[in-house]
Amino acid sequence: MRIITGKYKGRHFEIPRSFKARPTTDFAKENIFNVLNGYIDFEDAIALDLFSGTGSITLELLSRGCSQVISVELDRDHHRFIQECLNKLTKVEGQRSKVEGQRSKVKGQRSKVEGQRSAVIPIRGDVFRFVKSCKQQFDFIFADPPYALKELPTIPDLIFEKNLLKEDGIFVFEHGKDYDFSQHPHFVEHRSYGSVNFSLFKSIV
Repeated sequence: MRIITGKYKGRHFEIPRSFKARPTTDFAKENIFNVLNGYIDFEDAIALDLFSGTGSITLELLSRGCSQVISVELDRDHHRFIQECLNKLTKVEGQRSKVEGQRSKVKGQRSKVEGQRSAVIPIRGDVFRFVKSCKQQFDFIFADPPYALKELPTIPDLIFEKNLLKEDGIFVFEHGKDYDFSQHPHFVEHRSYGSVNFSLFKSIV
């Protein structure tokens, strides 16, 4: 698993072979984020990553400068893996800030402030329970549920019923090829990369 771009560009994380979840492919991830650059500025955005799996999207959002990323994943091992990846990034960032601080006191202070600006909150829990109880709004929401999940078709409606998107916020939904959300009132466009399909939705004010 690789971070495509941003301040952690190129960082790799080995996913345990025992994991059922697999991250969105690098090809699909790079292409969908290229599309999203026309919709949203990730710098300082508040984001929500549902069905986080291996944390691939969470890490990408953090690398691209989101001020806060809430990551929701039910599986215990996957949740722990996300935390371990975050700890590795934090450790490297801390070492880099320390070196820069030795070179320049002012530069070290700036690094410390920048490090505090971005925060990831990894939550281990059921996505549907989280969404139904969440009172926060987000600039960006990404959801990648298991393709065989029976509740999958209900997720876009649930996101908008709970008013989770801010004005002009973007919701990206990854799903299998058998689903078509083009008639949804908030639908914007569909993109497919190999076997990976994305439907994009936008809040309407």
